Amino acid sequence: MEIINLKAAIPEVFAQRTDIMSDVWLKDLSFEKNMCYLIEANSGTGKSSLCSYVYGYRKDYQGRIFFDEENICELNIKAWVEIRKKHLSLLWQELRLFPELTALENVLLKNKLTGFKKRKQIEEWFDRLGIDDKKNVLVGRMSFGQQQRVALIRALCQPFDFIFVDEPISHLDDSNSQIMAELLKEEVEHQGAGLVATSIGKRMELPYDAVLRL
Repeated sequence: MEIINLKAAIPEVFAQRTDIMSDVWLKDLSFEKNMCYLIEANSGTGKSSLCSYVYGYRKDYQGRIFFDEENICELNIKAWVEIRKKHLSLLWQELRLFPELTALENVLLKNKLTGFKKRKQIEEWFDRLGIDDKKNVLVGRMSFGQQQRVALIRALCQPFDFIFVDEPISHLDDSNSQIMAELLKEEVEHQGAGLVATSIGKRMELPYDAVLRL
């Protein structure tokens, strides 16, 4: 996958509004590999919806979204499985970790599906992110900021052409935010991927090629 293209896309709930001022909605917009994008938004303007649309999780939008030249509405379940396994990664705003599993179990569950990272690499990431001592702690007993770091590690345990990270540092201090940004940047560059980050105020410090207002 080289390009994600939005053509006049907009959430159905906004479709009748006449006051939409956006760099994303109702535009012809492309996200390209090897590029880094920041989408800044106010709460309630659809940034998490955008991530869900691109990931194929929700379809309540108008307009069209293409992966290269293929309309994502025409993809079948088998195609989506392959895309989410090999081409597209997403760090959800609400994280979607399993609270009854440990931090490491949450990550290894994903990595067993992809076989992408060695356990040594995963454990090094836990250490760099300052949660090495939390590997065997149930996620449900961790702070949200600690969970965000676990969710990032999980999101990196697969090959991807694009990675979307939805408010990835909302509960992190500046020091941990910087470490998280460095780790993400390293992996994105290693894979030659495109990165799309969202923010409602606290942005991840990365070398953005474009900043878009939702």
